[in-house]
Amino acid sequence: MTQHWFRLYVQRIDTTRNMARFYAMSIEPDLFGGSALIRRWGRIGTRGQERIDLFKDDAEAAEAIGRFLFLARQKRARGYRPQAHT
Repeated sequence: MTQHWFRLYVQRIDTTRNMARFYAMSIEPDLFGGSALIRRWGRIGTRGQERIDLFKDDAEAAEAIGRFLFLARQKRARGYRPQAHT
């Protein structure tokens, strides 16, 4: 089984509008040998919301990333910038 690791974390902070938001996307293994595309978003400092899409293997999850990268482009156009996240 080949591992296709992917992680994206962007945030937008605008103090004049009291805005501090994040958006995160990652591919992680699930408990059944498949892969999960996990997307999280919300206000920085909160748990936010989460959506998990399950796939049968890493290759299928990596292929799905292509369909979701338009979200990353939209976030960039709206002022989100990549950040290091641990």
